[in-house]
Amino acid sequence: MTPVSLIAQAIQRERTRAKMSLSALAAQAGVAKSTLSQLEGGQGNPSLETLWAIASALNIPLSFLFETPKADFRIIRADEEDQLSSDLSELSSTLLADCPTSCRRDIYRVYLKSGSVREAEAHTQNTIEHAFVCRGQVRLGPVDNLQELTEGDYFRYPADVKHSYEALSDKAMLILIMENPG
Repeated sequence: MTPVSLIAQAIQRERTRAKMSLSALAAQAGVAKSTLSQLEGGQGNPSLETLWAIASALNIPLSFLFETPKADFRIIRADEEDQLSSDLSELSSTLLADCPTSCRRDIYRVYLKSGSVREAEAHTQNTIEHAFVCRGQVRLGPVDNLQELTEGDYFRYPADVKHSYEALSDKAMLILIMENPG
C-alpha cells in the first residue's frame, strides 16, 4: 500500500469517525474542498503542512494518517524511506512508528563498542523495541532474526523473546525505544 493510499483511507476513516462532511473538514482545516476530495481519492502529493492541518481539524495525532496493521518486524533503510516535505522550509520527516494508545515508551541512547555482544533476556509479554542507528554498524534483534543495520536504518521487533545487540564497527550509537503495554 502506498503512502498516498494510506493517507486516503485514514482521512476517510477519521472524517467518518468525527462525523464531519468533506466541506466541514475542508473549512476547519483551511484547505480547498477539491484538495481534500483528491486526497481522499488517493490523488495528489500532500505537504506536511496540509496533513498537519487535516489532523488538527480532526483532533488526531498526525501519525493516525499513516496507520497500518502492525507487523511484528519492520525495517526502514535510510535510503528507502518515504519522506514528507515541508512547503515552508527545507525540512522533511519520516514517521518510523506511531505509539499505540495503550502503551508507554522509554527512550534510550545506546553506545556499543566492537567485540562486545549484549545478550538480553525476554522482556514482558508484548514488549516491542524500536532501534534507530545513528552511528556505525550493528547486528541486533531477536536471536532467531538478527539484522545488520547501518547509519539511518530503523528496525522494529518483538522484545518479548531473547535478543541481542552487537557493534560491527569500532563504535556504534543507536536510539532504542522500548514500548511496553500500559
